[in-house]
Amino acid sequence: MPGENLSRDEARERAELLTVDGYDVELDVRSAIGEPAGDGERGSGPRTFRSVTTIRFRTARAGASTFADLIAPAVNAVTLNGTALDPAAVFDGTRVALSDLPEGSHVLVVDAQCAYSRTGEGMHRFVDPEDGEVYLYTQYEPADSRRVFANFEQPDLKAPFRFRVTAPEAWTVWSNGAEESRDGGVWRFAETKPISTYITAVVAGPYHYVTDSYTRTFDDGTELEIPLGALCRKGLARHFDADDVFLITKQGLDFFHDNFDYPYPFGKYDQAFVPEYNLGAMENPGCVTFREEYIFRGKVTQAAYESRANVILHEMAHMWFGDLVTMQWWDDLWLKESFADFMGVFAMVESTRFEDGWITFANNRKSWAYRADQLPSTHPITADIRDLEDAKLNFDGITYAKGASVLKQLVAYVGRDAFLEGARRYFKKHAYGNTQLGDLLSVLAETSGRDMTGWSRSWLQTAGVNSLTPLVTYDAADRITELAVLQEAAQSHPELRPHRVAVGLYRRTSDGDLVRYARAEVDVAGPRTVIGELAGAERPELILVNDDDLTYCKVRFDEVSLTTLRAHLGDITDPLARALCWSALWNLTRDGLMPTRDFVSLVLDFSGRETDIGVLQMLHAWARTALVHYAAPAWREEGGRALAEGALRELRLAAPGSEHQLAWARFFAAVAASDTDFQLLSGLLGGTARIDGLDVDQELRWAFLSPLASHGLADESVIDAELARDDTASGKRHQVRCLASRPSAAVKAQAWAGVVESDALSNALVEATILGFAQSSQRELLAPYSGMYFEVIERVWAERSIQIGMAVVKGLFPALQDDPSTLAATDAWLAAHADAAPALRRLVLEARDDLARGLRAQECDATAAAV
Repeated sequence: MPGENLSRDEARERAELLTVDGYDVELDVRSAIGEPAGDGERGSGPRTFRSVTTIRFRTARAGASTFADLIAPAVNAVTLNGTALDPAAVFDGTRVALSDLPEGSHVLVVDAQCAYSRTGEGMHRFVDPEDGEVYLYTQYEPADSRRVFANFEQPDLKAPFRFRVTAPEAWTVWSNGAEESRDGGVWRFAETKPISTYITAVVAGPYHYVTDSYTRTFDDGTELEIPLGALCRKGLARHFDADDVFLITKQGLDFFHDNFDYPYPFGKYDQAFVPEYNLGAMENPGCVTFREEYIFRGKVTQAAYESRANVILHEMAHMWFGDLVTMQWWDDLWLKESFADFMGVFAMVESTRFEDGWITFANNRKSWAYRADQLPSTHPITADIRDLEDAKLNFDGITYAKGASVLKQLVAYVGRDAFLEGARRYFKKHAYGNTQLGDLLSVLAETSGRDMTGWSRSWLQTAGVNSLTPLVTYDAADRITELAVLQEAAQSHPELRPHRVAVGLYRRTSDGDLVRYARAEVDVAGPRTVIGELAGAERPELILVNDDDLTYCKVRFDEVSLTTLRAHLGDITDPLARALCWSALWNLTRDGLMPTRDFVSLVLDFSGRETDIGVLQMLHAWARTALVHYAAPAWREEGGRALAEGALRELRLAAPGSEHQLAWARFFAAVAASDTDFQLLSGLLGGTARIDGLDVDQELRWAFLSPLASHGLADESVIDAELARDDTASGKRHQVRCLASRPSAAVKAQAWAGVVESDALSNALVEATILGFAQSSQRELLAPYSGMYFEVIERVWAERSIQIGMAVVKGLFPALQDDPSTLAATDAWLAAHADAAPALRRLVLEARDDLARGLRAQECDATAAAV
C-alpha cells in the first residue's frame, strides 16, 4: 500500500466515494509534561499522546474500499460501525484500510498513540529553556493533521469538527471553535463550520493571553461581535505589543467587511505566536498561528512592523479565500495564496498606517517571484500537483508573489469594482465548499464583462516572466518620434502576454530632482507595441516601463536611461519609481547583464539617500548576495572592503537613534571585513566603543557577535557567556548558530553530524546550525563537504520528515564552492539519480540553477574588469 505521499488520483477517487458528516476528536496531552512513561526522549521511542477520533461519513456505492489517513507509532483500537477491527491488519503506519464498505452511513473510531513533533509538523512540543515550561501547537499544511488524529486528509472532504482536549490543569487550551466548557483539565470546544482538515488547530500550554473584541454594525442594523485574543509564551510577554496586533486586526476586519459583504464566519479570532514555527503564519480559522519572531525582543525598523501587519492581513484574507472557500486540490493552491498575498497588501495600504506597502511589494515580494519564475522548476500559477510532495514545494514565489502580482494586474485590467464584486459573488456562491479555476473566472467574467479565458491562458496557465524594454527615436527638435515597448520571453517559456502598463518619462528639474513629466497607460501585447500617446514629448533622461508597477515583468532600460541611473538614481523623488529602478538593476545583475561591481557601486553611491527603510534593507541583502555569489572571485576582497567602509560611513552619518542607523549597524556587522571593523564590533559589545544614539540591545549584540565568531575572534566561552546573558529560546538559537559558524574543521564536522547523522535537534536548531555552518568566509574549510553532500541527500530525504529534508537539501548544497566542478558534480548526481523523489530532484535542480546563474554573473563581472 502506498505510504505518506497521497496522490491526486487517490484523492479524487476518495472524494467521489465519500461525504464526511463530522469529526469528534479527543486528545489527551497530559503526557507533554514530566518524564515520558515508558517511551520518549530517554526511552526507545517517541513521546506520545492519546488520540481518539470518531468520523461520521457516508459512501456513495456499495462494496467500495478506501482508507483513512493516520501517521502514528501505534494504534490501540479501530472500530467500524461498532465492529472491532484488528489494528495490525488494517493499519500500516500511514493508513487505516476500510474494505468492502456498504453504501450509506458509517462511523469509524480510531484510538491511537500519536507522537509529539520536534520538526514543526503535527503536534509540536517545545520546552522553554528559560523556565522549563512546555508549549504545544499544531501545524498541518498541507497534510500533517494525520499526525495528530485519524482523518480523510484532503482539502475537498470538508466537515464540522468538535475537539475535546485533556491537558494539565494549569494550562490553557485553544482550538478553532470557542471554548464551550472546562471541567478541570478537560476543555470542550464548539463545533466548527465545515472546514478542511489542514486548517484545524490546537494550541495548549501556559501561554500569556490578552483579549479584546471587535464590533461591527451592518447596514440592516444587525451587529457582529468577534472576541479577539492574542497569545505568546510567558517569556515573551514583556515584549508583546498586543495592542498593535489588535489595532491591525480591527483595521483589517473593517476593510474586509467593507469590501467582501460577507461577515466573518468563524466566531472568535485568536492569534497565537508560537515557538519554532516553520512558516510565517497559518490561517487556521478562529485560531491563527504565527512564528513568534513577530514579537520583537529589541528595536526593529518600521519595515518589520509592516511585515507583521502584512502577515496578519494575509492570514485574515484567508478566512474568506481559503477557509470559507477552499481549493479542491493543491493544483489550485493559488486560489487562496495568491489572493491572500494580494489582499493582504491591498488591505494594509488602504486601512493601516503602512500606506507605502506597494513599494515593499514591488521591491521585495516580487523579487521572490522573479527568482522562482526563472528556475527550471518554474510552473504556471495553476500548477500540476501530482501528490503531497509536489504540494509541499509549491508554497513558493510563483504561487504567492507572482500570483499576487498577476491579480494586481487583473485589478487594473477589469477594474477594482468588478474585481471586488466578483469576490463577493464567489464567496456567496461557494461558501463552505471547494472550487477550481473556472469557478472564479466565471464570476469575474460576469462582473467585468470581459472574456477571462485568454487572460487566464496567458497569465495563469503558462510559466515564465517577460522582459519589457523601451525603444525610442527622436527628431531634430529632441522630441519623441516613436516610443515602442519590446516584449521578450525566455526560449524555455516563449509566451508573450498582454500587459497593462504605465510608461513614465522622467527628467531633472533645475533643483536636480529627477521627476516624471509625462505618463501613458496602455495595453502592451505581442513583441512590439508603439506608445502613440507619448509621440511628440520632449526627450526624457529616463524612460521607466511599468511605472506604478501595474504588471508583472522584468524592466529593462535604454542606454540613456541606464546612464542617467548610474549618475542620478538617488535623485528620483518618487519612492515607488526609485524602488522599481532598483529592482530592475538587480535583475540585470542577476541575469549577468550588469557587472556586479557596478551594482555594488550604485548601492554605495545611492543607498545612503534611500528614504524607504524596507527598500534600504532589501538593498543591503542584495548587495551581500551580489558580493558572495555574483562577484568575480578576484574582486570579492576589494568589494567586501568597499561595502564595509561604505556601511560604516553611513552608520556614522545616520541620524542618532534612527531606524536607518539600526539598519546600517546590522549591515555593517554582516559585511565587516577588516581587523579595524572587528575591533569596533568588539568595542560596541564590550562597551568600550560607542556610536551616538545606537542602543546595542540583546538582538543587536548577537548580530555583532556573529561575525566575530565566524572569523575566529569569539570562542565557545564567549558565545556561552552571551547565552548566559540571554538564556532564552531566541538566545539558544543564536548560540547554536554562532557555535556552528566558527572557522574550525572540528566544528564543521560536529555541525554536519548534528544535522545529517542525527535527528536530535529540533527544526529551529537544525535551521540555526545550517545557517552557522555555511559561512562565505570559509570556502576552503567547507570544500570537503561538497562530495559528502551528494552522498547523503537521498538517504536524508528518505529518513527525515519533508520539512527537515528540505532544510538539509537546500541549506547544505555546496553553493559556496562556486566553480564548474561543483556544477559538474551536481549534473552527475542528477544523471545518476533520475528515479529519485521528484521533490528532491527539484530542490537539487533549483540549487544547480542558482549556482549556474552565479557563475554567469561572475563571468560578466570579470569581463568588465578586463575592459
